[in-house]
Amino acid sequence: MELAHYLILLSILLPAWAITYWVVPYFTTYKHLKHLPGPFVCKFSNIWLALGARRGKKYAWVDDAHRQYGKVVRVGFNHVSIATPDGLHTVYAHGNGFLKDHFYEAFVSGVPGVFNVRHRGEHTRKRKIIAHAFSPGAVHDFETHMSANLRRWVEQLDRIAAFPAAGGYSRINMMPWCTYLAFDIIGDLAFGAPFGMVQRGRDECESTRPGGPIAYVPGAQTLNRRGEVSSTLGLLPALRPYAKWLPDPFFSKGLQSVADLHGIAVAAVDKRLAAGEKGQVGGGRHDILEMLCRSKDSDGQPMPRDELISEALTQLIAGSDTVSNTSCAVIYWILHGERQSPGSVVPRLQAELDAAIPAGSTIASHADVKNLRFLRQCIDEGMRLHSTSAIGLPRIVTAPQGVSYEKEHFPEGTVLSVPSFTIHHDADVWGSDVEEFNADRWLNLSQQQKVCFNPFSYGPRACVGQNVAIMELALIVGTAFHRYDFTLYQDKLESHEGFSKKPEECWMGIKRR
Repeated sequence: MELAHYLILLSILLPAWAITYWVVPYFTTYKHLKHLPGPFVCKFSNIWLALGARRGKKYAWVDDAHRQYGKVVRVGFNHVSIATPDGLHTVYAHGNGFLKDHFYEAFVSGVPGVFNVRHRGEHTRKRKIIAHAFSPGAVHDFETHMSANLRRWVEQLDRIAAFPAAGGYSRINMMPWCTYLAFDIIGDLAFGAPFGMVQRGRDECESTRPGGPIAYVPGAQTLNRRGEVSSTLGLLPALRPYAKWLPDPFFSKGLQSVADLHGIAVAAVDKRLAAGEKGQVGGGRHDILEMLCRSKDSDGQPMPRDELISEALTQLIAGSDTVSNTSCAVIYWILHGERQSPGSVVPRLQAELDAAIPAGSTIASHADVKNLRFLRQCIDEGMRLHSTSAIGLPRIVTAPQGVSYEKEHFPEGTVLSVPSFTIHHDADVWGSDVEEFNADRWLNLSQQQKVCFNPFSYGPRACVGQNVAIMELALIVGTAFHRYDFTLYQDKLESHEGFSKKPEECWMGIKRR
């Protein structure tokens, strides 16, 4: 057959395939969603949502879609976003039987961990094991490790503050320093030793590559790229087997980051296990990896090494990315609130901290700050405004009879989600000052606002370590504003989203009080 004949045949078959793959399901499999509003391409494909993820702005695209189309929006060929507080209960509550979507399979490296495992029974088993690591007694023991890293962080900030420019403030980008601290703390808690980022003042971790020696990779950058590519490929599962051959280097670099991040966990776990075998880890040390090593399955068997690595990796991701992004954003929003209403935020916060933290203390203790009301209000308001977990976490309806929400009925197999950023910025819920920093809104929350606020997700798959995160945030923010004065050097906090929403940079002035 001549080339011309091949081209003619191809010109016939490709459109036929496209119609069969995208258009026919619109009239058959997913016809129950035809009436729902949303971007036109979402009627046929997930490409709109995937493009938003590729550009690091999925949360913003979904938020814009809700502002244009309403509370219930079709954001994919079989995916509906519900932006209401009641939607949280429908989609994420205990007992509804929903499963995590296939989207999460793109985040699996090695074997599934508690974050990305989809099987309900496996998740229950894993969560029971992990939950022991976050019991009140265990969390209390974590403070020693947090404090050691917080002291090193303060030493570095003191050095920066010691060389002020005009006006008495030294210029600092707080985002990388929050990243270094969060990585070192979770390294200490999850693997038995910090990564050393604070001490070195740079983003660097050891990573074990298959068949090769230890390599040094930028841990935070690796984590960000992994989140970006996995969030994109999770929406286009048909591309996953071919991603490394796609011409866009976003995919090849992202897949290398997936491997490097897994290698970081392998290197850290192996180092800790080797130290334990040599007796180099104190017998009284309590951390997450030690508890995972002591755990047993129903047959009394210890956790296999590959599962141990996956669970440790889950803790690394959850404990570094979210805390670093949130702590930086909270500091920014406190300063933004002070700029917005001078004298109403920072002086009040510092007065509360000064009364609680003993004079001469380098850092805050948890006992000093755990019950400080205004500090917690500031943290909650910063979490609401920034919304580190900004996207709608997708769930599959599994009940044979489907599920109903208001006037809509979604049959088995429909994917539903509730976008946290959108409901955290809903003026119908939070009032006309929804985009302003107002820590006092937390004094008298309505029931709707209490339900709506979900910085750690909602229901049985909510963050198991949220008590540790709140403790860490209170120590970081409390120490920062007790020891330093800040002045903000930027008007807006620009963010880029992988799986979580990360400030791109956060420039401010810092000086010792």
